[in-house]
Amino acid sequence: MSWSDDRVALLKRLWGEGKTAAEIAKELGGVTRNAVIGKAHRLKLSSRVSPIQQNKKKVRSNDSAPAAPRRPAKKVPIFKGKEVKMIDLTDKMCRWPNGDPQTEEFSFCGCQKMEGLPYCETHAQIAYQITSKARELNAKDFQSDAGSPDDLEIKTVSNG
Repeated sequence: MSWSDDRVALLKRLWGEGKTAAEIAKELGGVTRNAVIGKAHRLKLSSRVSPIQQNKKKVRSNDSAPAAPRRPAKKVPIFKGKEVKMIDLTDKMCRWPNGDPQTEEFSFCGCQKMEGLPYCETHAQIAYQITSKARELNAKDFQSDAGSPDDLEIKTVSNG
């Protein structure tokens, strides 16, 4: 395929309009996207941002808009328990760590741990959070005639 003056003029016009190389190739017919890119390069047509990069710029321009003011985060007090040093920790005490282990202030919770867990009830609630799917299943169980949540047995759900 040869590049006639008419086809080169059409390429220049479409390129200037911001059409993609694939769109130009389709309109010209009988030429590939890569051939269009090569010819535009040889003609030294102005380089331009790729359509993918243009889409990213549009998203960024929205990000630069002034953000709505955020409410200050609530300061939730951190439960540190009895703040027991490691040397005083027993097997019946919560092992939730407090602070940086490399500092002198480092300690463990030290409250009564739950049966079968290394943590007290407060720290177990933080450490073992229910996934959203499990919450849905538990919500359905609570709505049934199963009794109180303490009467429910743990169910294993398999996906196969």
